[in-house]
Amino acid sequence: MPDITPKKKKPMLPAPGPRPSMQMWALAGLVVFILGVIYFNRSNSTIEIKQQQFKTMLLAGDVRDVTLVNDRMVEVTLKPEVARGPKYKAELTRRGPLTLEQGPQYSFRVVDGKTFTEFLERTQAGLPESQQIGLNVAPDRQSYGDLITSWGFMLLLFVGFWFLMRRMSGGGGPGGQIFNIGKSRAALFEGGDKVKVTFKDVAGLEEAKEEVEEIVEFLRNPSKFTVLGGKIPKGALLVGPPGTGKTLMAKAVAGEADVPFFSLSGSDFVEMFVGVGAARVRDLFKQAKAKAPCIIFIDEIDAIGRSRSRGNVPGGNDERENTLNSLLVEMDGFGTDSGVIILAATNRPDTLDSALLRPGRFDRQISIDKPDINGRTQIFDVHLKPLTLGPDVDARKLAAQTPGFAGAEIANVCNEAALIAARRDKKMVTMQDFTDAVDRVIGGLEKKNKIISPSEKRIVAYHEAGHAIAGWFLEHADPLVKVSIVPRGVAALGYAQYLPREQFLYNTEQLTDEMCMTLGGRAAEELVFGKISTGALSDLERITKMAYSIVTMYGMNAKLGNISYYDSKGQNEYGFSKPYSEATSQMIDEEVRTIIENAYIRTKELLTERRHELEVVAKELLEKEILLQEDLERLVGKRPFDSQTTYQAHMAGTDRSETLSERKQEHPLPLGNDLPDLNLPGVDSKPESGSNSDVSSGSAVTPL
Repeated sequence: MPDITPKKKKPMLPAPGPRPSMQMWALAGLVVFILGVIYFNRSNSTIEIKQQQFKTMLLAGDVRDVTLVNDRMVEVTLKPEVARGPKYKAELTRRGPLTLEQGPQYSFRVVDGKTFTEFLERTQAGLPESQQIGLNVAPDRQSYGDLITSWGFMLLLFVGFWFLMRRMSGGGGPGGQIFNIGKSRAALFEGGDKVKVTFKDVAGLEEAKEEVEEIVEFLRNPSKFTVLGGKIPKGALLVGPPGTGKTLMAKAVAGEADVPFFSLSGSDFVEMFVGVGAARVRDLFKQAKAKAPCIIFIDEIDAIGRSRSRGNVPGGNDERENTLNSLLVEMDGFGTDSGVIILAATNRPDTLDSALLRPGRFDRQISIDKPDINGRTQIFDVHLKPLTLGPDVDARKLAAQTPGFAGAEIANVCNEAALIAARRDKKMVTMQDFTDAVDRVIGGLEKKNKIISPSEKRIVAYHEAGHAIAGWFLEHADPLVKVSIVPRGVAALGYAQYLPREQFLYNTEQLTDEMCMTLGGRAAEELVFGKISTGALSDLERITKMAYSIVTMYGMNAKLGNISYYDSKGQNEYGFSKPYSEATSQMIDEEVRTIIENAYIRTKELLTERRHELEVVAKELLEKEILLQEDLERLVGKRPFDSQTTYQAHMAGTDRSETLSERKQEHPLPLGNDLPDLNLPGVDSKPESGSNSDVSSGSAVTPL
């Protein structure tokens, strides 16, 4: 039995903060010095009093000298014996020895010297001449304390501003790029900073991996290619849906390549200031050329590479367009140097500018599509390695239960399964945990407390049974892998999951059977209950898109003929909202309605003929709530067709299609370059999964 004791890991401690620099210590020392001088000067300074208090002292005979300073300040010096007497000693001792012994001890402000002279004469008019004192006038002077007080804060402000500028220009702290705003923000990986991801961590993308590995090999051993006259590729564009592994492939390149690797996002060039994007592009390539040979990876390049002909105001200066122009020149311009390879990723290749996609800038467009059933098996093998698995976990079976899943979704399923097992206090992750994780990803969280009436539950059961029976007895439809009537997610009362064939071309019979299978739920409701419900929303949405695709895109309708109204490049060359007349539009609507109606009648006839099987499956669903393909085969028998289902072929290991090398040998010319892209709304050649409301995503979901 394998050791399932979890390994102890070192606690994750927060990274130590940056140490204060010398400038910080100098600034702190200056602050302490200024405050100390101010405090010391204040401790030996005079005590400020009111003019009336001075009058009292003068009349009492306590004053020895009176000095007028700067025509604004009067300093009062007491007689020594009086200052040391009980009347003033306690107060003067707290101010310091200089204040007590030498003086002056007190001071007050006056309006001007002339006014104070008159005040002094009036006050002493009644005193004996022996007790009267004269007024001393001191020259203009300023104490060290006053100098530091007035200039110290100015000096402190200047030093602080200088320190702030140093920090900003050095790039430290928030907003530290204020003076380096035109500098590149690319992260550089080289030497000991290399990424730990390698090509071994990338599974299910063999063809794309082969293309990227060749670029890495070119950098490692360029003479292998240049001896035959070949040139290093300028760039490669990774294209594919979200979650398929474009960024992961770039990480693997960074981990495998023995050259510097610059990584950044397309949005890193975007800034609120005009001209910053172009400046950052120039700085990025300046750094890259200094470290050539190297690789630059720009993730989500559509942020700056969008076509220049879209959405621009005539005569306007588009900042993004300036950034794109700078990128185009740097990639392949007059002064372009070799040794810098551009690697970019996007899931919106249709929006990119044609000048960016031409050879010489992006020599290769590497397609990273959603993996097929064999690719999903390989991806599951990678993500299952770190998990403590039970003996019943089978990667092939998991791949069959996750049609249309991308690599990121498969990683999410494995993580969810581990969390579910931990929540159940299990010592290992079992197949049931993975099944629950797949259900949660496809249909959402199970609604255990959702109250459903028996009549509604019966409608859902017959609806899903209609899908299952129609798909089972239609030759070109995808037979279900799993059907459930457990409420999940926001509005899903049940769903049926299918494993579609891995194909790229569809004929009319296949599309018609798919439509009939999708209409099986609505037809079963009308056949059994004599009325229909709102549960077929996603089914109707899918078949409507599919029917319009048949008529307007692929020219499969006899009445309209071999005409396609679909603009694959997204450019409206006709100058109108639609390239056909109102009469043709009416004809399209009529043909679509006819196609759907014929498919619905055919489905009802099939379910009427198979009414017994429909009842058996619906009752079993009401009892067990979840049925798999094995259960359906047990209830209604094997499919009346010679070929195996995709699920059966995969589990038996007989679904291996011809390899890339075999296809090259059989077909010396490239295939499929001029074929239309079939991954269009309504006719998904590579169905996705995980949507709660889209039947075309590999799982038919009945919404509330």
